Amino acid sequence: MRIIPGGFRALLMMALLGLSAAATAAEKDKTFSEAELDQMMAPIALYPDSLLSQILMASTYPADVAEAVKWSKGHPEQKGDAAVTAVQEKSWDPSVMSLVAFPQVLEMMGKQPDWVQNVGDAFLADPEGAMDTVQKLRKKARDEGNLASTDQQKVIVEEASSDQSVIVIEPVDPQVVYVPVYNPTVIYGTWWWPHYTPYYYYPVGYGFTAGVVTGIGFGVGIAITNSLWSNCNWGHHDIDIDINKHNNININNNKIDINNRTTTWNHNPENRRGVPYRDQTSRDKFSKKAGGVDQRKDYRGRDAERDKARATLKERGADPAQGRKELAGAGGDKVRDSVKQADRDIAAGKLSQRDAGQARDAARNLNRDSSQALNASGRQSATRDNALRGAGNAGMASRNFDRGNSSMRSMQSRGGGGGFRSGGGGLRGR
Repeated sequence: MRIIPGGFRALLMMALLGLSAAATAAEKDKTFSEAELDQMMAPIALYPDSLLSQILMASTYPADVAEAVKWSKGHPEQKGDAAVTAVQEKSWDPSVMSLVAFPQVLEMMGKQPDWVQNVGDAFLADPEGAMDTVQKLRKKARDEGNLASTDQQKVIVEEASSDQSVIVIEPVDPQVVYVPVYNPTVIYGTWWWPHYTPYYYYPVGYGFTAGVVTGIGFGVGIAITNSLWSNCNWGHHDIDIDINKHNNININNNKIDINNRTTTWNHNPENRRGVPYRDQTSRDKFSKKAGGVDQRKDYRGRDAERDKARATLKERGADPAQGRKELAGAGGDKVRDSVKQADRDIAAGKLSQRDAGQARDAARNLNRDSSQALNASGRQSATRDNALRGAGNAGMASRNFDRGNSSMRSMQSRGGGGGFRSGGGGLRGR
C-alpha cells in the first residue's frame, strides 16, 4: 500500500473540496439545459426574425405579457398598428405593446405563462445560448426539407464564416407579417429529447382551416407599418432596434431619446414589476437597479398620499399647516398651560370627585387633540384621516381648552369635597 504524506493528503482534500464547492455553485446557478433550451425555443424558432426578436424581449416582462393577453382577449377586433396605438397609455414595456398587433401570438403566450417566463429568463441569462439554439433548430428544419421560402416569408442562408451559416427569416412584404404554425415534433424531424417534448400551439379562428400535419401553415397576414421595430443580430447575439420605427409607433415616455438610427436593446428592470429572476447572475445584474427604481416610486407614492391627506383635512376644516403655526406660538403655550393647570387642580384636590373626573376627562381629550394637531402638521396620512377629523386645527383645540378651564373654575367656585384622596392611589368610586 502506498502511503500518502499527511501534508499532500491535506492539500488534495482541499482541492477536492474546492472542486465540489465550485460544482455545487455552478449547479445552483444553472439556468437551462440544452434539452430545455431546445424544448422552449422550438415553437418560435421559425418565426420571422423581427417577430421573434419582439417575443424574446417581451418575454423578459411576464407580468406585462399577462396583462396584454387579457387586453387582447377583451378587444378581439384590434390588431396591427391600430392595436399598438390603442395601448400606448399602458405601463407595459414597448416590446409587450408591440405584440398586441398579433392576437394569435398573445393567445399562445397566454396559454403557457410558465413557458413565457422561461424564455425570457433563458434569453436574459444566456442570449448567445438562446439564439444559437434557434439557429440549430432552423438548420434541422431546413435539413428535413421543411423550411424554405414561401409566398409569405423568405428563408435566406447567409455564410457567417467558412464553416458556419446563419438562417434568416423575413416577411416577403415587410408590411404584411404572417405568423407561422407548425408541429415542432414533426417539422424538425424525430424529436431527440423524449422527456422534453416541445409545446405545440394551433390557433383557432385566425384563418387556419385545418391542422398542420406536415410543413408550415399560415393564417391571415397582419398589416403593419411600425409595430415590429427590432431584429435579431445573429453575429452579436443581441437585438437591434430601429429608432425611427420605434418612435413612430411609441409615444410620450415610450420614445427612445437618442439621435442614432439604430441601438441595441437592453432589458429594463423597471418594467419587471417584481417578478423574480431565475439565476443569480441576472439577480445581481438587474435586481439592484429595479430596487432603486421601486424605492423612488415608493417615495413618490408616499408624497402623493401625504398631499391627498392634506387636501382632505383642509376640506374638513382642519388645516395642519395653520395648526402647526398656531401651536408653535402663544396658542400652543396656552394649550399646554391649560393641560398642566388641569393636572395641578386635580392633584391638589380642588375639585369634587365627580367634577374631578369630568375635568380630568376634558384634560385628557384636549391633550389628545393638541397632540393629534401637532402630528397632523407634519406626519398626516390617509390612514390617520379619522383620528385627525376635527382635531387638526390648533385654534379649535385652544378654544376647547378655554371652555374646559372655564368649566373647572366654575366647579371650583361651587366648592368641592374631599372625594379625591391624593395619597390613596387615584380616584375611588362612591
